[in-house]
Amino acid sequence: MPTLRRALAATAALALPAVALTACSSDGGSGTDDGTLQVLASFYPLQYVAEQVGGDLVSVDNLTPPSAEPHDLELAPAQVRAVGDADLVVYQSGFQAAVDEAVDARAPEHLVDAAEVADLEESPGTVDHLDEHAGETEAEHAEHADEESADDGHDHGSLDPHFWLDPTRLEPVADAVAAELSAVDPDNAATYAANAEALTATLDDLDARYATALEPCAGRTLVTSHTAFGYLAERYDLVQIGIASIDPEAEPSPARLREIGDVVTANDVSTIFTETLTSPKVAETLASDLGVATAVLDPLEGLSTEAADAGSDYVAVMDDNLDALVTGLGCDA
Repeated sequence: MPTLRRALAATAALALPAVALTACSSDGGSGTDDGTLQVLASFYPLQYVAEQVGGDLVSVDNLTPPSAEPHDLELAPAQVRAVGDADLVVYQSGFQAAVDEAVDARAPEHLVDAAEVADLEESPGTVDHLDEHAGETEAEHAEHADEESADDGHDHGSLDPHFWLDPTRLEPVADAVAAELSAVDPDNAATYAANAEALTATLDDLDARYATALEPCAGRTLVTSHTAFGYLAERYDLVQIGIASIDPEAEPSPARLREIGDVVTANDVSTIFTETLTSPKVAETLASDLGVATAVLDPLEGLSTEAADAGSDYVAVMDDNLDALVTGLGCDA
């Protein structure tokens, strides 16, 4: 593991006091000392959903601290214990090995696995995937997505995990969280259902903003540091080309860089998009060599410390991404 990733993993393992301090009470009952339910989310988008659905009835802790790379999360023993003690754990199997291991070891009673409801796909938004699903209705596409993720043995390694960059795919996660919170706390089931409905409306509004703003760019090529934006590309009729693969730390070969250069030239790409949380060096060097601009997209695997301190959230970051896409792709030209 590169030095940067080891440092981030160590930071995550050390960032356990919040989880430990708010862990469930030891009297065998549910909830925290203030009477709220204790929810653990494995990384930021799932934290956002849990907070929105649970409202003031829950206390939500994120196992992945701000500005940490969630793929390489390492958990301290107290965090592993907290996974078993929480009233609800919301995670995504196959995305964070340490969380998968903690869930298997501690077997929390109430669990939401986003991978089971988000219709994960292999290589969404890429040329091959778009050709494969050309002409499908939405129902047919959803059916094939179910088939791609159906053989669920807690290993989603071949599937793109970044489903949350299509806001509509967070909606079934919200419903699943509402259902599981209602199982823990049936007296407040109506509140959880109403909160999930309100979140769905918020996500639908965000989806509509994206669809309207990106409609003039339909079919354009989205060149990114790594292939994290496939679901976004698929949803809004873009074609994603990643310099690196799903693994943001994978170094592209010289042949791959030449291929990207050919794509940029052939498709009149004017901007290569780098990302937060990962080094932009390769993308910036390539953009400089090709004479094109760079812009930053946030894959929202985690919320940066600055964004968290400023009170930002999933919708605000997605709106910032939309502004960057509209400008970088020339949708407003």
